[in-house]
Amino acid sequence: MDAPEAEELTLSTPQQYRALGHPVRHRLLFTLGQDSATLSRLATDLGISKGSVAHHLKVLREAGLVRLDSTRKVRGGTEQRFKRTAARLRFDDEEATKAALAAVADQMRTDDDPLFMLRSIRLSEPQARRLRETLEELVKGLSEEDGEERYGVLVGLYRPQAGPVSEG
Repeated sequence: MDAPEAEELTLSTPQQYRALGHPVRHRLLFTLGQDSATLSRLATDLGISKGSVAHHLKVLREAGLVRLDSTRKVRGGTEQRFKRTAARLRFDDEEATKAALAAVADQMRTDDDPLFMLRSIRLSEPQARRLRETLEELVKGLSEEDGEERYGVLVGLYRPQAGPVSEG
């Protein structure tokens, strides 16, 4: 499968933010990952109807987050494959970031053995840069295995904002 056209897309329009206002659309983007998929496969992977998938894909396509990747004739019909328009989405809005993290948290609740680690550590700028590059290379280097179970990978590196500590 081909890689998405763009490496990163920064969400900037109200239409893009509205498109991500529904948890099924987050799940669709997670399920698409770096590959293209048919409507039938997405419906099966998500456990929802094809009609629901089609509706949510339309909203994501109109917002420029998903595109039609290819079509082919099958048994008297046309099979369409859909793909994300970018490998990574960047949120420049606090509410959109919260919504995306809430969608991930919702997915993690259904996992019998999720891995989630949160650590605060002091790093020099060169160390932080190396850590970022290492994490990006690790995630980019993962390849899809046909027929295998799907996993979500959430990787983050950020600087916590300093602020007053509540004494309560």
